[in-house]
Amino acid sequence: MTTHTPLLIIGTGFAGLGLAMKLKRQGDNDFIIIERSDDVGGTWRDNRYPGAACDVPSHLYSYSFKLKSDWSRVFAPATEIWEYMRWCAQDEGLMPHIHFNTNMLDAAWDETSKLWRVQTSQGEYTANVVVTAMGHLADEKYPAIEGIESFTGEKFHSARWDHSAQLDGKRIAVVGSGASALQIIPEMAKIASQLIVFQRSAPYVIPRPDRAYTEAEKRRFARDPESMEALRSDLFWGMEYNYAQRRGIPKSIAEAYTMANGHREAQVSDPEVMKKVTPDYEIGCKRVLISDVYYPAMQSANVYIEASALERIEGNSLISQDGNAFEVDAVVFATGFEAIEPPFAPHIHGRNGLTLSDYWSTGMQALDSTTVAGFPNLFIMNGPNTGLGHNSVLYVVESQIDYIVGGLAYMKERSATVLEPRPESETDYVDEMIDRAAGTVWLTGGCKNWYVDYRTNRLTVTWPDFAYAFRDSNGEFVPEHYATA
Repeated sequence: MTTHTPLLIIGTGFAGLGLAMKLKRQGDNDFIIIERSDDVGGTWRDNRYPGAACDVPSHLYSYSFKLKSDWSRVFAPATEIWEYMRWCAQDEGLMPHIHFNTNMLDAAWDETSKLWRVQTSQGEYTANVVVTAMGHLADEKYPAIEGIESFTGEKFHSARWDHSAQLDGKRIAVVGSGASALQIIPEMAKIASQLIVFQRSAPYVIPRPDRAYTEAEKRRFARDPESMEALRSDLFWGMEYNYAQRRGIPKSIAEAYTMANGHREAQVSDPEVMKKVTPDYEIGCKRVLISDVYYPAMQSANVYIEASALERIEGNSLISQDGNAFEVDAVVFATGFEAIEPPFAPHIHGRNGLTLSDYWSTGMQALDSTTVAGFPNLFIMNGPNTGLGHNSVLYVVESQIDYIVGGLAYMKERSATVLEPRPESETDYVDEMIDRAAGTVWLTGGCKNWYVDYRTNRLTVTWPDFAYAFRDSNGEFVPEHYATA
């Protein structure tokens, strides 16, 4: 049996839910959302490791059109963000639109019928328009480690935490030193008999100005929504200032170094630890992380920093690139996600059967970071050049929502069955992205990061400008860039 819908949204993370909320509010109920899991939430449903929390303040890491007055803390724990998303889906009447446990297996444009045929774990769907809302941080990435299958102890990725694992008193290894590892390491240090941290490169870490909101503050936010909007504005522009560091503005870089170096010097007293946790690349090249408990944990008596990447595994022995071996009982891979080469790309076929992965073989690209030539009636959220390292990515998500809603309205106004970006418009946009990225710290800062495509050295994941510039450029649908039929 085939299920037809005018609009099919894939994914119930912030992007998919946000678009559905906007459509529902304007009276458009003719859409279906498919979700591979049994609940909404995307990465915030999946990432439930010990210590998981957001690095963007709660009042900014939420929809501008769905404010929450009772956030518990300045930086919300992951479970609270997940509950917020579940509340949004329930309160906005989205649950009847969601088909759970429905994994997208393949999607192909049918040129004859002028619609998408989407194969799922629950059968076929057809749709006039498809929106992929599967996110940058949806599918975990394991490193290509020789002998990884030979390990006989507990072994899992941070995004698929095994809560049944008995880790207390065990010898634990954490592989990675990014945002997830930074939150996991202090928690593992509390329970491990020995904790080995495999660190390929040291992160820059700055203080985390976290605290609980008082009941009086929550009541004020509830009585006066404008106070929440004012707080959001202050938070947004305060974080926006940090982008100047990525552009090499001397004053901003000096301030960033002063904060990060001062934090490290204030918290690290062990000279050997100091040597290992001091980065050797320009600040901002990798994501600048926030924590008040990471450096103290790294100096715990039961913690050893192996300032070298994990090279291979032999049974329960982990061997680093420096040749050091460590016997452990459990391994946590905090090694990030498949962002440069999205896992959904090989399964989406446009005109003439071309897959997105083949089209993106030299790097992701899309017109206005949202649509791709040769893939009609397809909108991609959280796709090429939509990541933010310095501000709330929901600002980008809401910009894309407005863009897509505008595109759908344009199709309806023109009674168009096909909407496709003009190849020359996409090329112009890609050239603009290359020009904007030139000289940024991600390309010149001397580090290896997951924002840059290793095949072409193009910045394809993150947005190479201030966040407000994304909305200025991509917050409104531009009919002139499209052909219709």
